[in-house]
Amino acid sequence: MTEFDMSHKIAMVTGASSGFGAHFAKVLAARGSKVVVAARRIDRLKALVNEINECGGEALAIALDVTNKRSIAEAFDQAEAAYGVVDVLSNNAGVAEMKMALKSDEAHWDHVINTNLKGVWMVANEAARRMSSAGIGGSIVNTASIMGMRVLPGNVSYCTSKAGVIHMTKGLALEWARKNIRVNALCPGYFVTEMSENHLATPEGKAYLAASPARRGGDMGDLTAPFLLLASDAGAFVNGIALPVDGAHSLANM
Repeated sequence: MTEFDMSHKIAMVTGASSGFGAHFAKVLAARGSKVVVAARRIDRLKALVNEINECGGEALAIALDVTNKRSIAEAFDQAEAAYGVVDVLSNNAGVAEMKMALKSDEAHWDHVINTNLKGVWMVANEAARRMSSAGIGGSIVNTASIMGMRVLPGNVSYCTSKAGVIHMTKGLALEWARKNIRVNALCPGYFVTEMSENHLATPEGKAYLAASPARRGGDMGDLTAPFLLLASDAGAFVNGIALPVDGAHSLANM
């Protein structure tokens, strides 16, 4: 095994029904972790579990609404009953709705902030509380975005939520370091996911990526090693960082 061996880990992956979450779940399982995949769309989770199990991994599907405190607690209860205390959390659940600020309303704002920021905070807190009660350390990897570091027009709510995730990550890392609980943020650039594929497939989207420093969007495999660094014991002294994985896009015009 490599320094990214996860065979002794119990992981929960939120937002696992598609995109980053589904990829990270397969990455963790391939390296030996028992993986709890959690999201609202249980049918997609079951398909993911079947894929993981067919490849020799071990996974369990659990329905989870990250905006509902009871749903979060029940998900962790089910994870513990099946595998034990979760010591790796991949916190991915999120939504993106492009709207100019003056055309958005309170319902839009609440939907984005409650899912992308409050939901991430509630899941991270539940995970850390249980790790602490069990007397074990662990790793929490929050999926933020380069749009938490930079802003684009028409994305005020999304950029605000992801900037909040980055600062929250740093605050939690500082508070929980003595509990041996690391908290880091992964900040992807433009990757083809369910949320972005329609836009990136348009002529405008293709031109936008072609004008970026790397002249392309990211491939899911580009996230594998950065994610594992933050999630595994290989990054045991890496805590409280926001790691861009974007081909230098966040350093250029956006």
